[in-house]
This record gives sequence, C-alpha cells and structure tokens, in this order.
Amino acid sequence: MMRLLLTAVLTSVLAIAGAGRASDATTTTPGQPPTIVVLGDSLSAAYGFAQADGWVALLQERLRTRGLDFAVINAGISGDTTAGGLTRLPALLARHRPALLLIELGANDGLRGLKTEVLRENLTRMVQLGQAAGSQVLLIGIRLPPNYGAAYERAFQAVFQEVAAAHGVPLLPSLLEGVAEDRGLMQADEIHPTAAAQPRILENVWPMLAPLLSATQPKND
Repeated sequence: MMRLLLTAVLTSVLAIAGAGRASDATTTTPGQPPTIVVLGDSLSAAYGFAQADGWVALLQERLRTRGLDFAVINAGISGDTTAGGLTRLPALLARHRPALLLIELGANDGLRGLKTEVLRENLTRMVQLGQAAGSQVLLIGIRLPPNYGAAYERAFQAVFQEVAAAHGVPLLPSLLEGVAEDRGLMQADEIHPTAAAQPRILENVWPMLAPLLSATQPKND
C-alpha cells in the first residue's frame, strides 16, 4: 500500500510538468458572468481520465442546465500542494476576480507528511487572499489513508476545521466521502477516484456550494 501511495505522489508531481497550466486562460471582463475558481490538485484536475468527465466540468454543466449564470475555471493541477496553490493564487485572483473560490488542496501535503503547522499557514493565507479579493471561499478537505496513523490524521483534519472556523468560511470535510471507501470507484493506485465517481463527488460539493451560489447570483430586475 505504501509503495502505491509513494508511486501515486511521484506520478502526480511529474504530471505537473506534462499537464501544463490549468485551464485558467480566460480573463474576466465587465459584462461576463461571475466566476467560480476551483483551486485544486489531481482530485479536481480529472487525473487519469478526460477533464470533461471530472466533477468541475460536471459542475459547470449543472449550473448551465439550472440557469445559473456562472463561469467555472478549473485551476486544478495534478500534484499541486498548498504551497503551490498559494503561489498560483494571486495571479488567478487578479485574472478572474472570482465571486467564489473553492480551495481543494492539502491531499499531497498529507501524503508527504507535511507538518500541520505549515499546512495551516498555507491554507490560512489562501483564505485570506481570497477574502481580501472579495471572493466567497469554500474550503474542501480530504481524509488520508489509515496507514498515515490516527494521530496525524486527526491533526490533519483539525487544520481544515480550525482554518474554516477562524475565518468564517464553510468547510466540506471530505471531498471523497462515500467514494474513497468504495474500491470500485477508485483507480488502481487507491488514491484517485475514477470517472464514474465524479457525479458522486459533485453531490458532495453541491450542498456546501449551493448557498454561496444563491448569495452571489445576480438578481434579474
């Protein structure tokens, strides 16, 4: 299992070089719909299958079919960490001026055993940057495999809870709730979900996201 985890982490890191930049090339201009930026890692970047099948693309489709006028920017990069996301975030905020910022980072930090103090600092700074830019922030957590130890897992989970509470942002504790427990919905590395799991992941995100959408959606006179 540990060998599979280490292989998955290394594969994801190498994927950064091959994947190029995330799909964040569109600059927000006046008259465009409000933007949702998903700042994430391989769990948002559709690692192992077509990006069009990922939960972020499914989110855009759901918004469209429900008549909710938002543009979704998938700023997920496989292998990214909270440090990488913190580095990328200022440019994303300046380019897209997102109404909503979804921060889905930390899994790779946890798989590498990053000190939770550093994880907390990086997440805190990203939330602060998003709020200072006028974005509503949704923090998305992840649960680590059990072989990382109960003590580290508890400390890891506590960081997301503490950051969300300290800054008054909603928290989805586990993006892969009901997915990671089902081996049929996970790829062979037992780290990344399959394309078939993506609708379930969207269902995990939606209840936390929907109230933010309602508060942000422009009112038609």
